Amino acid sequence: MKSSTFTSADRSNATDLDRRSFLKTGLGGALFLGTVSVTAGLGGCATQPAGRLDAVGTRMDASYEFQFLTRDDIVLFEALLPAMVGPGLPEQPQARKRAIAGTIERIDAGIHNFGPANQKELRRLFDLLNFAPTRVTVARVWSSWPNVTTAEADAFLERWRTSGIGLFNNGYIALTKITNVAFYGYPDFWHLSGYPGPPRYAVNALPQFKNA
Repeated sequence: MKSSTFTSADRSNATDLDRRSFLKTGLGGALFLGTVSVTAGLGGCATQPAGRLDAVGTRMDASYEFQFLTRDDIVLFEALLPAMVGPGLPEQPQARKRAIAGTIERIDAGIHNFGPANQKELRRLFDLLNFAPTRVTVARVWSSWPNVTTAEADAFLERWRTSGIGLFNNGYIALTKITNVAFYGYPDFWHLSGYPGPPRYAVNALPQFKNA
């Protein structure tokens, strides 16, 4: 699926994001996330990358191999993306599904290019959101992610965005960063952020643009 291509611009953005910590949690927050992550694994949450998914029963492209996101993470982002980039998604159902699937694949490809420290932080954040007890008590999302409406996802994101608790606020920022790079950094959606794309002379002169 062509939409999963991770462009040279995406790699540049991923490298920039990787220079600093996503979650400035402090010692207490780090210990809390670490405990949640271990407990989530013991509780049956998916812990291995999803790999190649069967195209039957999933929106994902069977030819793409997930290297970081688990099956639970994929479902999480399927629920969150319509709230995070809603107006930017195509209205036509099949095109919308393809845009969501491609964005999730680029999120996976981007995180795979991060260093171990940020990968570890994001794994703990995703485990917190996927583990049912913390999804309910910490994120205050009562339904499982496949059943969460866009309005419920938007309310969750707004709570974390405006929270005075650093862990929640920084969790929102982390989710926003990786999503924005994966969505708005893809050429098909450049126009939504007002970016006209690289100048034609640069595309013609520089091979990385042609390769991308």
